[in-house]
Amino acid sequence: MSRWLTLGIVSALLVACAGPSGGYPPAPVAAATPSYNYIVGPGDTLNIIVWRNPELSMSVPVRPDGKISTPLVDELVAQGKTTSEIARDVEQALSKLVREPVVTVIVTNFVGPYSEQIRVVGEAAKPQALPYKHKMTVLDVMIAVGGLTDFADGNAASITRAAEGGKRYSVRLKDLIKRGDTAANVEMKPGDILTIPQGWF
Repeated sequence: MSRWLTLGIVSALLVACAGPSGGYPPAPVAAATPSYNYIVGPGDTLNIIVWRNPELSMSVPVRPDGKISTPLVDELVAQGKTTSEIARDVEQALSKLVREPVVTVIVTNFVGPYSEQIRVVGEAAKPQALPYKHKMTVLDVMIAVGGLTDFADGNAASITRAAEGGKRYSVRLKDLIKRGDTAANVEMKPGDILTIPQGWF
């Protein structure tokens, strides 16, 4: 037996003994925050409705710099705010020209701020960044990215949780997707990074 073959076998055994995701603790099943409010980000589309002023009501995109512009409201920061906060800001801006404006803001195209997007890297069929949605689970994420590649070690996948200072958790994607083990399904948090490594063959 050659030296390199022996080293390869020893390395594989060490990985197997370490357990899924290098020994990280399992991700908690529940992670969503009950009081979560959607935060607007660049790329979102906002429907701004000004009561009794249809000429001031319109749909506007949030620019890459996080701002929006309307005919009477110029350079208003929308990124990082809730729709209620944006509505109050628009009301304040319009109050100089419109008597007691009443504004409602509705998000019609969701992207969210970069800091809250879910990123999937590694052996997913379509690695990408996804907008976070309240109560989103790892199964929802895997459906969105088209599942695992043939080379993925799904049970060695991990979640890096930005909301907890970069703490890492193991997730059993192979058991969830290939074997239908719903006990392996866990909730995501804003800013999570799902890493799917390549398996040993």
